[in-house]
Amino acid sequence: MDMHVTPAPLVSSPALRLTLFFFLMTALFMATLDNQIVATALPTIVGEFGEMERFGWIGSAYLLATCAVMPLYGKLGDLFGRKYVMVAAVTIFTLGSIACGLAVSMNTLIAARVLQGLGGGGIMVSIFSITADLFEPRERARYQSYSSLVLMASGAVGPVLGGTMSDLFGWRSIFLINIPIGIAVLAGLFVFLPYRRPTRRPTIDYAGALLLAGAVTMVVLLGDSAELFGSVLSFGSLMIVAIGALCATMWVFVERRAPEPIVPLALFSNPTFSLMLVISLASGAVGIGMVNYFALFLQTTTGLSPSLAGLLFIMLTGGIVCGSLTAGRLISRSGRYKPFAIVSASLTILALLIFSQIQPGTPLFVICAVMALHGIGIGFGQQVPIVAVQNIASRGDVGAATGAVTLSRMGGASIAISIYGAIIAAGLARGTTAIPGVADIEKLTPLVLSTLPETARQLVAESYTAAFLPLFLTAVGISLIALVSAISLKAVRLPQKPAA
Repeated sequence: MDMHVTPAPLVSSPALRLTLFFFLMTALFMATLDNQIVATALPTIVGEFGEMERFGWIGSAYLLATCAVMPLYGKLGDLFGRKYVMVAAVTIFTLGSIACGLAVSMNTLIAARVLQGLGGGGIMVSIFSITADLFEPRERARYQSYSSLVLMASGAVGPVLGGTMSDLFGWRSIFLINIPIGIAVLAGLFVFLPYRRPTRRPTIDYAGALLLAGAVTMVVLLGDSAELFGSVLSFGSLMIVAIGALCATMWVFVERRAPEPIVPLALFSNPTFSLMLVISLASGAVGIGMVNYFALFLQTTTGLSPSLAGLLFIMLTGGIVCGSLTAGRLISRSGRYKPFAIVSASLTILALLIFSQIQPGTPLFVICAVMALHGIGIGFGQQVPIVAVQNIASRGDVGAATGAVTLSRMGGASIAISIYGAIIAAGLARGTTAIPGVADIEKLTPLVLSTLPETARQLVAESYTAAFLPLFLTAVGISLIALVSAISLKAVRLPQKPAA
């Protein structure tokens, strides 16, 4: 929205603004926590429903739905006012949570996760837009950084909370807890958030949004094609490639002619934008996509309970927060972001290579140290893509550019989750030596695992360790692509902000 007059903030009273900000952060916490909280409970859910090959779908269905609707919600908020769009998103999310808590099979759970994601994507987009309505541009940066801390906090608390709650109350409780939170947020927004009629009537690029969602969906499905159709070269998989390519080609065609495109193609004329999308895809794949699999790795190879495995995530998240805050300070001081992209990719490669060497019986403090190192690596590069693209985009395109980076990070995560899932399933299928007391290795819950005799546990740990080796090496390959992209960046100095 490029207007010469900055509109007055939506709410004049500072106390009311903080109250609203608190409700927004609660909604953000709820929407992002949901992806993390599921991570440590997943092995338990798989134990109840079986169908290990669908393991990744519980995470990727949510991410996929979130990605698909993100671009559309921003435009809907511009059209109809943010209040009702945000209220609708929270309502859809809460209904999705009820459906997840009542799921009777893996398929119903995945369908309910899609419904949740359709709300979650709207919550994330609307929060950033409402924050922009609430605060002056100068204050805004400070409040946006609080929201990134909320994202980090949900990453730290999620796995611990998910593990503890599924240990104590069963896995359904992690979804049902969203109902009281959702109702509280809805009440708060209804009472405190004023409705502002939008001043401009933007034209929504529905065709662009649908084609983009179609292309992203096909890429994610491709990651699962081996599971769905039996082979990557089957007719079904090739159809997916064809439909995806068609959507992508038509999308470019539509965006060239759209009066207000979802992603302005002019952004691609700057090589920094394209390189940042690649780096962002890789950071999503390695930073977010690995979370669910670290939980599975730690619970199967080291035999930790979900709650303890969750505690190890604090090392990972602590590393991300330290890396992110340090990099943020240093980038604003030096004005250079290229070195941070290079260091981030290098540290990630190092951490993943060490992970690939972890054997059953590796001391816990070593695992803690590697988790922290991996976290620092991710944190160091966390802000780089957003800072970089906001610097090259013209003022009217900042929103679209930021959205494209967020979308590519989430897209990278959901594609990677599917690919990793296929690698693990294939690895376990290859290494099936008969393990006494274990009929189907994929149906093992952490609880059952802890009751097995020592020799059987050792065998389970060994088959999972072998299955995880190609996964870690794949992640190293993805990080190498990010490293090459980071080295190819132009060395830019960000413009100095004039002193306030």
